[in-house]
Amino acid sequence: MSLSLVKGQKISLSKEGGEGLSTVIMGLGWDAKKKKGFLGFGSRDQEIDLDASCVLFDAGGNMTDVVWFRQLRSQDGSITHTGDNRTGAGDGDDEQIIVDLSRVPPSVTTLMFVVNSFTGQNFAEIESAFCRIVDQKTGREIARYNLSTSGSHTAQVMARVYRNAGEWKMAALGEPSSGRTFQDLLPAMRANL
Repeated sequence: MSLSLVKGQKISLSKEGGEGLSTVIMGLGWDAKKKKGFLGFGSRDQEIDLDASCVLFDAGGNMTDVVWFRQLRSQDGSITHTGDNRTGAGDGDDEQIIVDLSRVPPSVTTLMFVVNSFTGQNFAEIESAFCRIVDQKTGREIARYNLSTSGSHTAQVMARVYRNAGEWKMAALGEPSSGRTFQDLLPAMRANL
């Protein structure tokens, strides 16, 4: 059974996913709210391009690599982005980042997962947004975090996956921010290291 996370909650991925957990999928899903027409008539679909990114940090807080829609694979090959969904259309995960935890270099201590609206719409125009961690081997959802918080922010620092005492843990952050790409979110990410 999946664990529904609340902001600030931390979990051990090996305890929740089992000792054999080695590869996880960070899934991001969302839907655009329908635009209302004149006097509430003639509502229409809109397209919102949310982007998921994974930024790798060392113990000193230095960014060592990034996986995003312009670089779909980490330099060491341990992290892969499955591609850019520019509309949020479809059910389930709209974007996925696959992380082979066993291959992440020892110098990397933190993986920060962020989401931003590349097209500039804010989260008041988005519904059913979530991020989730799935065990790739079994397909079992380990944890889910609801990102659907209305507001004028255009980005969120979703989650931090980090090494602690030889195991991987995850903290649900849900920190509202602003920006069109991961570069705009670096100050907010560093504040949550």
